[in-house]
Amino acid sequence: MDRSLFVAMSGAKEILLAQNANANNLANVNTTAFKADLEQFRSQPLFGPGHPSRVFAMSERTGVDLSAGPQVTTGRNLDMAINGEGWFAVQAKDGTEAYTRAGELHIDEQGRLLNGQGLPVIGAGGPITLPPADKVDIGIDGTVSIIPQGSNAAGLAQLDQLKLVNPPRSELEKGLDGLMRRASGQPAPANPDVKLASGVLETSNVSSVEEMVRMIELQRHYEMQIKMMKAVEDNEAASAQLMRMG
Repeated sequence: MDRSLFVAMSGAKEILLAQNANANNLANVNTTAFKADLEQFRSQPLFGPGHPSRVFAMSERTGVDLSAGPQVTTGRNLDMAINGEGWFAVQAKDGTEAYTRAGELHIDEQGRLLNGQGLPVIGAGGPITLPPADKVDIGIDGTVSIIPQGSNAAGLAQLDQLKLVNPPRSELEKGLDGLMRRASGQPAPANPDVKLASGVLETSNVSSVEEMVRMIELQRHYEMQIKMMKAVEDNEAASAQLMRMG
């Protein structure tokens, strides 16, 4: 295989992978507290028998943009946002403890406190389950209080506290389910310094304008790789014609 064709082919393949990450970011521009994926290209020598004279392009996800998204006021008492650094602890579908800043909380028919993805929110002793209540309040420190059904305001009772954590960013990695976990796999300790705001939601940190520009750039790079492959094909055809003439 012609070396230039190999380089162009590998470049086009990796650009397609980068387009997937770009499309995923754009698809989640309106997802509550979504964190954008970052990726970049680099040249990678092809090792094998002999001297590694060939180089191919490789797209790699360098990490996640952990910056906070803008906050919007909803006025709903179970919409919670993290003020500053920190995360809500939730139980992922695989049973592990994971972290998110999405605070669209609600209570299902079984009394479980769930987030917008339907994942149980973890409290001081595990996933939080509440008895029937006329009102549920969550304090800025994550304290969960209820007024039991049939009681008045004097019956307000504190039942649990959301587990709020703030592990170092360097310890966090994003899973395929969009949730953050510690790279060690160990649960993070609760952090009393993490504070909440009620009636507020954090939106996605994806900039639709920047992602659209990135999409156009990737499309142009892909077209350039295709043109390079076409140029290689034309050169081979011209070489074959010269050989026949000889």
